[in-house]
Amino acid sequence: MIHTEHISKIFGDKQVLHDVSTVFEKGKTNLIIGESGSGKTVLMKCLVGLYEPDEGSVFFDNRNFTQMPLSSRKEVRKELGMLFQGSALFDSMSVIENVMFPLKMLTNMTYGQRVKRAVECLSRVNLRGVNKRLPAEISGGMKKRVAIARAIAVNPKYLFCDEPNSGLDPRTAILIDQLIAEITHEYNMTTIVNTHDMNSVLGIGDKVSFIHQGALWWEGDRHSILATDNAEVRRFIYANEILQHFQPTDNPTGDAESS
Repeated sequence: MIHTEHISKIFGDKQVLHDVSTVFEKGKTNLIIGESGSGKTVLMKCLVGLYEPDEGSVFFDNRNFTQMPLSSRKEVRKELGMLFQGSALFDSMSVIENVMFPLKMLTNMTYGQRVKRAVECLSRVNLRGVNKRLPAEISGGMKKRVAIARAIAVNPKYLFCDEPNSGLDPRTAILIDQLIAEITHEYNMTTIVNTHDMNSVLGIGDKVSFIHQGALWWEGDRHSILATDNAEVRRFIYANEILQHFQPTDNPTGDAESS
């Protein structure tokens, strides 16, 4: 579990995050959604320590990450898996070398142990027979799966995914969503996904946090979001003309909202 208490972040004279307090639950896919510029990416960067919040704290299983010395932070970061937007594979490394990379950097495994673990992870994401290929020789969907295999190689407690469906066709995007959800539940990880893709929200949103103008505006799940009467959430999720035809007229769920 990860939770934040009163996170605020300011760049120059612009306050990007305003007093964000929330919980990202273990064993669930926790989605952060919002319009471009809403602050969701800044929030994720505060969670992993790429940005220091100006106020507030981030806790990893009740460990105050924000107040930790650098040496302690390094130990927590060993428990993190990262799936970057665009996959961020090393072009000069083969598929299996990419998956082995964090094992070499963060563990004391022998070369043989690293190879075995990398093969296991590639098999888990349904990739076989591509170990020696370079990233340029595989499809975009395969690259995402290699990136997922690399992210889970060190058996992380926490998995961060930044726009995991970026650049993928709809069918491949659904497969990547399903894989992320399966791995989350299978390994009982705390998974946080930064996305603006409503297909992801409706497909795997165990918990959904909507960020608007830097504030936590609404929280719920994939079932309650379509019925919310929160005006900003409705504008976001029903921006697509096709979805507007399914827009409800009331709020039968009574879901909790914040502003």
